[in-house]
Amino acid sequence: MNLTLYVWRQNGPEDKGKLEQYEAKNVSPDSSFLEMLDEVNQDLIEKGIEPIEFDNDCREGICGTCGCVVNGIPHGPQDKTTACQLHMRQFKDGDSLTLEPWRAKAFPVIKDLAVDRSALDKIIQAGGYTSAYTGEVGEANQTLIGKVEADYAMDAAECIGCGACVAACPNGSAMLFTSAKVAQLAVLPQGQIEAAARVKNMTEAMLNAGFGNCTNHYECEAACPKGVSVKFIAKLNREYIKALPQ
Repeated sequence: MNLTLYVWRQNGPEDKGKLEQYEAKNVSPDSSFLEMLDEVNQDLIEKGIEPIEFDNDCREGICGTCGCVVNGIPHGPQDKTTACQLHMRQFKDGDSLTLEPWRAKAFPVIKDLAVDRSALDKIIQAGGYTSAYTGEVGEANQTLIGKVEADYAMDAAECIGCGACVAACPNGSAMLFTSAKVAQLAVLPQGQIEAAARVKNMTEAMLNAGFGNCTNHYECEAACPKGVSVKFIAKLNREYIKALPQ
């Protein structure tokens, strides 16, 4: 298939960007979206044109590194699919695709489709962990966890931190990401000791990083490639209220 691409080109956060047109020719419907971009870049390099910058790493839908907005949808049109796992059979011969970076105040553009998502790292550094004390390794089944709690924590842990929720939110909110990380530990016994400090510190870090507020648009859940539920935002709110001085 042959496609027309309108790709956002920008040299850095302080530069003015614009959409530029490129042609993707003889694209296999079995190739992935990023493989298509690889082929376009190879063609650009052969023509002496600077290739398109985009984020990628594992290309298995696990690491959360990839991501761009395809025709206005973070990660593209296929439900619960990362950009690296999106295949070109989702498109038709002759289609036009507009490719843009995540657009959020907290995600400044590094170059073209690549953005700086270190703001998410700052939220994790503020409290998205449990303290581990050195010493003899305990029995695996020493701390019993109920199935309901384990399943809930695993559902929250599906978040891969790609930032699609932020890109989809009209407010540029990171509430779904933050809530998933808080909720994952909030129901586990290992996370109880630091629970109050965790939710306050991570929420404060989220606000300081420049993310917007949640106004319940639900776009975050719709765009999440792992289907992380907005129920975790409610959990974060409850945990935050519990942590406040009574």
